[in-house]
Parts: sequence; structure tokens; C-alpha cells
Amino acid sequence: MFSRRLLHTVRLGTATLAVLASGSGQALDVRVLIQEGASVPVRLLGTGGAPQASAPVWKVEVRGSELALNGKSAGSSTLYVPPSPGSRVQIGSKVYRGGVLLRLNRGKVQGINVVNVEDYLRGVVPAEMPALWPEAALESQAVVARTYVTQRVNPAQPFDICAGTNCQMYPGIDGEHERTNAAIDATRGEVLTYGGQLADTYFSANSGGYTASAAEVWGKNLPYLIAKPDPQSVTASGERGRWQITVSPAKLNSAATAYRLNVGTVRRVSFGQTSASGRVEEVTVVGSSRTSTLKGASAGGFVRALGAPSSRARVDSSSPLRLSGQGSGHGVGLSQYGALGFAREGRSHRDVLGFYYPGTVVQALHYQPVAAATQSAPVLNAVTGAGP
Repeated sequence: MFSRRLLHTVRLGTATLAVLASGSGQALDVRVLIQEGASVPVRLLGTGGAPQASAPVWKVEVRGSELALNGKSAGSSTLYVPPSPGSRVQIGSKVYRGGVLLRLNRGKVQGINVVNVEDYLRGVVPAEMPALWPEAALESQAVVARTYVTQRVNPAQPFDICAGTNCQMYPGIDGEHERTNAAIDATRGEVLTYGGQLADTYFSANSGGYTASAAEVWGKNLPYLIAKPDPQSVTASGERGRWQITVSPAKLNSAATAYRLNVGTVRRVSFGQTSASGRVEEVTVVGSSRTSTLKGASAGGFVRALGAPSSRARVDSSSPLRLSGQGSGHGVGLSQYGALGFAREGRSHRDVLGFYYPGTVVQALHYQPVAAATQSAPVLNAVTGAGP
């Protein structure tokens, strides 16, 4: 029964967390926060070879300082069913590969999917990029997504990553596709590094023809995340890469409030200085009580808060406020439409990664068997450069 399996492994110590970090020694397990609330429904669905279609639903909820299963105290604030080959679990309304970790956090239940990183990617990659795009684009996304999550694995934290747009979209098994599965298999274990460390592999939908630097968007100086022309994004996206929006007064005042400008009712917005990539770096907001100016990364964030797909934007009219521009997303790192353009030209995923993360290296992850809690980190072995 579910409760019996859980109660055999209810307390997670340092050694258990080390196992979660390193998996079986063959691949990396990651912990994905799927759901948090007053209760979390869970079903153990067995494995592909031994499915349990009629498995009961267990309602996991809070009872004092402990968790309860279908109203009965579990005697612990943490419950864990580890992943096994082919295992599947339903957390909330969706089905995931791997196992489940349930924990009490500030009066709520956290439902966390513990899953092999390669299986995790099977849900992520088609959720982040259209599965019918060319192989090189999908392989680029797989390496970027693998690096992104591997960098965030931290046994000292209760989970490594979330399942929504603030992290990487992860809809579970229902989102998988055979073409993205093939891209994940073709790049198995590949990650990007810089100076021997995992790289920050930010990505967005469309750079709008010019990638942004991490410095201009977030104030982070990273030598491989720079501003540079990106004609492939324009070629691949065409007119879809251009946009125009009208900002309502309510949206405008909401953004001003979010940025604590304290200008009263907003009367007028103007853009000043732009970055090397053509993104807004200065915004002046004139209100009924005062005028305020935002600069740097805050200016770009304000533009996106107005509903603009990108801060590579300009003001077309003030009343009503109309903006137009190019691109979608922050523009740092991989441009997905740019990857599409490179792939259509017959370039490889290493060519794509070398363009968007210059100076990085593609390396293969290999994992040490877990003999002690100290053996919890993946080992990086160099394979080849990311690109020319």
C-alpha cells in the first residue's frame, strides 16, 4: 500500500539527500515542485511494465506538525517514494515519471516529483519548443534545458526547480513527443560549461534581431552572455517577430505601482537611452504628482510590465500609449527562433550553442556511485567545444 511504502522512508537525512542529488550513479535525479497547497492528491501508478491503473488516490494534507494520508496521521512531516525504473506517479491532475517527495512547509503540503534528469527533459523540451522544429534546434534546447536544471540541483534546498514559467515548463508525461525524445537521447548528458563551471543557459523565444547581454537585463556581467547581432532570429520569425500593443491606463498605473514610482496618476511615458542591443535602458514616467525615471535593468523590466513582449521597443504614441518593437522575451542567451534559422541552414546544435554562448564548451555529465553523502555532485568530462 502507498502508506506502507511511504512510512518505510519517512525521514530524509543527509545521506538520502545525497542519493536524490546523484541518483543511482548512472544519471542525475532532480526534484521538481509540482504543487503546493492545503492538500495534494497523489497516486502511485506503478511502472510501464506493471501499471496500476486502478491505484487509489491518496489525499495528503496537514495535521498539526505532521502530514496525513486520507485523514490518518503519517507520523512524519516528510514522506518519500523514491523513483524506480519506469515508475510513474500522479501529483495533482498530471502524471509524471519517477517518484514523489511530500513535505510540510509553513502549513502547506509540497508535492515534489523526484525524476531522472533525462526523463524530466522529456516533458520540458516539447513544452519550451515546438516538437516539429528541426533536430538541431531541438537538440540545442535539450542541452540548454539540461544545463539549466543541473545547475540548480542543490541538496541543501527542499527542491531544485519549479514546474512553471518562472523556471522551465514541465507538464509531465502528457507533454512528451517522440521527436523531442530523440533530441534528448542524441545529446544525452551534454551540458554547457564556462571555465569548468556550468553556464547560465538563459533562453527566450526571439531576440528580435539582436541578443541582449545579461548585464543590461539583470546587471550580471557574464562574458558568454553578450549583446550581438542575430539576423537568424529575424529571418526565421519574419513578421511574427514584430509586434504592436496599446497599453490601457489601468495597465500603465499598475506597472507604476509595481515599480513604486509614486507619481500619482500616470499622464505620459517616454523612452530615452537604449542599450547596445536596442533595448530600453531609460524610462521617464510623468504623473499627476511627480516625474520619475527608471534606468538600466529596471527600465527594461518596466517596459515588459506594460505588456510588451520585449524591451526592444519604442513609443509610437502617448495618448493612448502605443508601443511597437521586435522579439519576444528578455533576449539573453539562446533565441529559439534563431536556433530554428540555424537549423534550417543545416547547422548543428553545437553551432547554435557556440553562437549564443560564445566561449562555452559542451561537456558530458558522468556520475559517481553514491558511497557517501559527500559524493553528490556530477563529474564533468570534456567532449568538444560548443562551436566555432
